[in-house]
Parts: sequence; C-alpha cells; structure tokens
Amino acid sequence: MTRIVVVGSINMDLVTLAPRFPEPGETLTGDRFLTVPGGKGANQAVAAARLGARVSMVGAVGDDAFGQQLYDGLVAEGVDVTHVARLEGIGSGTASITVAGGENNIVVVPAANGRVTPAQVEAARVVVRGADALLVQLEIPLDAVEATLRVAREEGVPVILNPAPAQRLPVEWLAHVRFLTPNQHELTTVLGAESTSDFRELMRRAPCPVVLTRGEDGAWFRDGDDEPRHQSGFKVEAVDSTGAGDTFNAALAMYLQEGLDVAVRKACAAAAIAVSRLGAQDGMPRVDELNAFLEAHS
Repeated sequence: MTRIVVVGSINMDLVTLAPRFPEPGETLTGDRFLTVPGGKGANQAVAAARLGARVSMVGAVGDDAFGQQLYDGLVAEGVDVTHVARLEGIGSGTASITVAGGENNIVVVPAANGRVTPAQVEAARVVVRGADALLVQLEIPLDAVEATLRVAREEGVPVILNPAPAQRLPVEWLAHVRFLTPNQHELTTVLGAESTSDFRELMRRAPCPVVLTRGEDGAWFRDGDDEPRHQSGFKVEAVDSTGAGDTFNAALAMYLQEGLDVAVRKACAAAAIAVSRLGAQDGMPRVDELNAFLEAHS
C-alpha cells in the first residue's frame, strides 16, 4: 500500500453559495450556507486516503468545537492523526469561502495552523521515514515548511510542494523538491518572475521539476531536462472548484510510482470529478469512482 505523509493546514470551511460575487460594500442574499472540513493539508490527506493510500497527517487544530469535528473527520477517513496537535486556548483554522458560477473567493484565518513548528515536524520523522511521498503546502509557517523539506531529504522521501498561498521561496528549497505543483500565478510568484512570462519558459527556469495546473486546460509537466508536456483536462460541468487542486496533488502523489504521464492523467481526472461536486472534501473521489471515470473517458 502506498504510504503518504501530509504536512499542512487543517481548516473548517465556511461555505456560502451565491448567485454571483458581491461588489465591495454590497450585500447579497445567498442561496445556501454549510460548514465543510477543509484546509489544503487536510484536503490532500483525505483525497489520498480515499484513493487507497495509507496517510499520516502532521498539523494542528484548536480546542474549539471545530477542532473536535476536524480531528474526528480525519479519523473517520482513516487518516493517522498521531501527529495532529490539539492546542489549548486557540481556535482552529477557518476559511470563509464564497462560491459563485463554479468559481470561489477564499479568506483564510490560520489560527492553530500558524502554530505548527519545526519541532513538531521533527517529532513526525518516524512516519516520514519509509514513506513513498510527502505533500506540503504553504498554509503553515515557513520554518515548519523548511523543516519538512529537510526531514524528507534526510530520510530520502520525495516531496511534492504545492506553493499555495503563493510566495517567493528560496532557490535552495526548490532544489530539494521532487515536484513543484503550482498554477501559473503561483509559479510566477515563487520564482519572482514577470507576470507576463510564458508559463513554459517559467517551467524551464524552475530549479526543480514542475507540474503546472491550468484548470480546464489540464496540466503541463516537466521532469529534469525534458521539454514541458501537456495533459488535456476532462470536460465536466463545474460546480465548485474548492479542493480540486488538493485532489490533483493527492492523486499525483498516489500514482507517481506508475510514471509521471500516468500520474498526471489520473490527477487531472480526479480533479475533474472534484470540480463537478460541491464542497472540498465532499467532492473528492474514491478509487472506484476514479477508475470508472477513467474507463468512461478512455
């Protein structure tokens, strides 16, 4: 069984469905409101678990009601939560999400996620050791991200770094990443490049292999000195794009041992299924659903 470690955020998503996004200062009547477990780290952990991986999560929740729900939700999905800290006197992370026309606007409050420490990552070395892949994002403090890259490098575990929310990163960090998985905006920001740069040229300039997500267009990917290659997206009716990128990353990590071309195709398919459903974790496919989707689109 594939073993995946995820180091990252755990949030409660506060989701409002609206006919459109409000203008500044405008009040709209929404269609529906719901609370859904989320956070890029937890999303990737759940997505990988549903695809059949044995997953360990490293992160933190608060001692509020959301924290208990988030912790219990990970357990229910079969995720190992041994290294999920439950912090006293602090709230759990939240993301306020407005969904309109299949797109979303998101405001994240890190709370407990901002307390993930290098020491906590070091303590999780025991689960990193021997893992097939490690997933990490940028919704936790950068010193914890740096510690994650170091521990994974020392243990010989390939890292998939999803650089979101986007920020400039040291070149030496990127040099130790197996795959960087940005969208075009994130890649531009990570490299400190001009926003008008061609994304394929940016992929060539990156000091590590890149798998670039491009929504309906699918993904472009480059390993080593190869020229960027393209995997087309799958046509679906978009309902909610929240969590689609996290689903993509989880599937990429899950199927990487089958070869990069296969992994990217399966990742695009898993993300397409997620986009066609409401909610981040609620929309993530299980392995039988992914296989059926791929068979239908063969």
